[in-house]
Amino acid sequence: MDRAAALANDLRRRGVTDVLTDSTSRSIHSSDASLYRVLPLLVARPRSAEDVAAAIELCARHEIPLTARGAGTSVAGNAIGPGLVLDFSRHMGRVLDVDAETRTAVVQPGVVQAALQRAAAPYGLRFGPDPSTHTRCTIGGMIGNNACGSRTLGYGRTSDNVAGLKAVAGDGTALDLPAQTAPAALRDLVMANLATIRTEFGRFGRQMSGYALEHLLPERGFDVARLLVGSEGTLAVLTEATVKLVTDPAHRVLVVLGYGDIAAAGDAAPAVLEHRPTACEGIDARIVDVVRRGRGPHVVPELPRGAAWLFAEVAGDDEAEVLDRAARVAAGGEAALVVTDPARAAALWRIREDGAGLSGRSPAGLPAHAGWEDAAVPPAMLGRYLRDFESLMAEHGLTGLPYGHFGDGCLHIRLDVPLDRPGGRKVLRDFLVAAATLVAGYGGSLSGEHGDGRARSELLPLMYSQAALELFAQVKAIFDPGDVLNPGVLVRPSPVDAGLRIPAAEPVRGGLALAYRHDGGDFSQAVHRCTGVGKCRADNTATGGVMCPSYLATKEEKDSTRGRARVLQEMVNGSAVAGGWRSPEVHEALDLCLSCKGCASDCPTGIDMAAYKSEVLHQSYRGRLRPLTHYTLGRLPLWSRAAGRMPRAVNALLRVPGLPALAGVDRRRELPAFAPRTFRAWFRQTRRPTEGRPVMVFVDTFTDHFAPEVGRATVAVLEAAGYRPRISERRQCCALTWISTGQLDAARRILRRTVAGLAEAAAEGVPIVGMEPSCTAVLRSDALELLGEAVAGPVARMTRTLAELLSGTPGWRPPELGGAPVVAQPHCHHHAVMGWDQDAGLLREAGADVRRLGGCCGLAGNFGVEKGHYEVSVAVAEQQLLPALRQAGPETAVLADGFSCRTQIAGLSSRQGIHLAQLLADRLP
Repeated sequence: MDRAAALANDLRRRGVTDVLTDSTSRSIHSSDASLYRVLPLLVARPRSAEDVAAAIELCARHEIPLTARGAGTSVAGNAIGPGLVLDFSRHMGRVLDVDAETRTAVVQPGVVQAALQRAAAPYGLRFGPDPSTHTRCTIGGMIGNNACGSRTLGYGRTSDNVAGLKAVAGDGTALDLPAQTAPAALRDLVMANLATIRTEFGRFGRQMSGYALEHLLPERGFDVARLLVGSEGTLAVLTEATVKLVTDPAHRVLVVLGYGDIAAAGDAAPAVLEHRPTACEGIDARIVDVVRRGRGPHVVPELPRGAAWLFAEVAGDDEAEVLDRAARVAAGGEAALVVTDPARAAALWRIREDGAGLSGRSPAGLPAHAGWEDAAVPPAMLGRYLRDFESLMAEHGLTGLPYGHFGDGCLHIRLDVPLDRPGGRKVLRDFLVAAATLVAGYGGSLSGEHGDGRARSELLPLMYSQAALELFAQVKAIFDPGDVLNPGVLVRPSPVDAGLRIPAAEPVRGGLALAYRHDGGDFSQAVHRCTGVGKCRADNTATGGVMCPSYLATKEEKDSTRGRARVLQEMVNGSAVAGGWRSPEVHEALDLCLSCKGCASDCPTGIDMAAYKSEVLHQSYRGRLRPLTHYTLGRLPLWSRAAGRMPRAVNALLRVPGLPALAGVDRRRELPAFAPRTFRAWFRQTRRPTEGRPVMVFVDTFTDHFAPEVGRATVAVLEAAGYRPRISERRQCCALTWISTGQLDAARRILRRTVAGLAEAAAEGVPIVGMEPSCTAVLRSDALELLGEAVAGPVARMTRTLAELLSGTPGWRPPELGGAPVVAQPHCHHHAVMGWDQDAGLLREAGADVRRLGGCCGLAGNFGVEKGHYEVSVAVAEQQLLPALRQAGPETAVLADGFSCRTQIAGLSSRQGIHLAQLLADRLP
């Protein structure tokens, strides 16, 4: 029996029931949000403090290291390890108590920061620290790293907000702090080294590197709990925390100050601090440009002139006093904007929150990496440090997008170190040593909030004396004499260039079906876009997001975008996942991917898991027998064309009990009926106007054979808007069902014919309007990947949604909807590829009262129809869609342009969805 199996058996015998030894689970826990990859022997997901104690005891007995992990969003590599990874996010995520009188909360380590905020909000309270990952990071992880976030100036670091901890030390000792007396050996050690601790530790607020030994000084009350905060799981493993809560100020005002460059913004930050801001953040124009290019200029609100900005937030309970302070902050800037509108401020803060992901591509367009992403200096020195740092980057031939907590002297940046090329490791090492030397020369800290982890622990001798380093080792020996907890971090560190994830994977360029235009044609680079920030583990639906519906349904990491990316990365490097494209681990991870493309727009790094799934299916089944549904649902347009000749007979056949199940359809699904007359037949048999602006209507299979009423309504709306609709002479198909089932050779042939048939209209400048969002998205996006820009580009550029076309029509105004209530379920591909803002604007102009839903409907084309997916499909619908339908009154219109969305609505409720064209056509004069 191997070591992993022996430990797993002992854990189960001790009552630790959720133990994972499979290669899929090991793969998805092999990385966090850092550069590093360390494959664990096994993973356990504890349910109680007793499970934690048993795990530590058994790991010590088996001489297997243990690493604690929360959401896995560490960018320093301190949430991965070679032994047992203890994942707290699955079962130990409860808020145990909120005490409004003492303003404290008791939480388990796996509780997400945003969940704690929701629990505290009814009492008018909140947890102060708010890192950019607050929608998914756990309190245990924040305690492990001493996380800070944007509002440290107002609320302090995590260590300032912890009232008590329960933990298990590496030697098995149960700790209950502050009630418990500290070990005598620790007290003796501190008393013997007071001079070193007083002179080298706690010099400024963002000195996070190493152990926070300043909290053990007699004048600071010998606070062991605050020592453990920021110790990165190397001394003890947290089982419960009592945290302090604060009240939210009644008024917040954001002041945006513009400067000529990022260093000038750094120079100005100390003066802003005089006005007691709760936040003072720096952001470079290069990040703002990334947002504008990727999401459109409308996403970025107006900014004052400049190439860099400080976002200074002032807050308080007296509105007049807050406004006065905001005016004084604004008066000190080169150019300033005072933002009092919360929605506008939120849009600006969103750019800052997504900084880590948005900076995943450097100004040179290359992949950019963590590793030196959170160094800090005393704020008064920040401007000078930034200038020297820019020079250092230039010297090493590197670029990045700078931003950070400038009021705290903390700089965030990801650098385009060429880790995918020979010599990349040396470039990384040389730069890290030079950067650490530079920051130490400014009296700064290698880490300003993320911890040292594997990224910086080896560099600590450049910052601390030998006496301080020996203190670290002695403190470690008191709590964890067997070096069980997170070895390789802080004490006896791993080399900074060991275990790097990207160099472990060779490029994958040959024989691919998709072009990977933005990744140099390299599948490996595409899947390594995932930096692990974990936004896919957050519920983004309340703000209109889609990613990641399967994770929200199952809460399993393997069903998240990040989990899938990790498995694909392991497939590429060929170690834990050794079977290539056909590996069972790969297909297990991708099975519940709905191919919704939500990640393509919602993930800040631009992952497109739907495309990767298509590639995997293509490579796996090319020239081989495919799953049954690939032939049935995956070739639906072929069967629809045949059924169109005798729709009534086919509909009767589909109602025969058990027959659809033979085609791979879940028995609980009722298949939609074929229309008695196709849209194409109707169009040809009715008279059309001979005047008006020409427009090509792209007739998709779903509209043609299942929902011709949508086509008729589209024609009516277009004609009323002064257009002369026409359709292609021959039937056309976007090949969507072939793409989603990975039949990409056939998809390319079909799309080539379709694009050729539309090319003349595109060349004439005739807009091509799509009715089915998923098909429109293929023409706008997938066609470019399958056919290339030269072939598909002209058609892609002329393809419009109905809302885009109408909104850009001179003189057109929508029919008056007069406050009509509308629940809108945007199709996922509409959201991801085209965006739904034009639709929202059109409805707003029409006077509709719209409630826009986030998330996916859950059907997602063939996904929710297939056997084995029904439960997840319904669970996804329950995230937003079904609750909204139950709350909607009978007079509420249910707007769903996607045929699959309307099918899901009809199948799981008593309501019927309608297309935007139908909503507008019903109100035409």
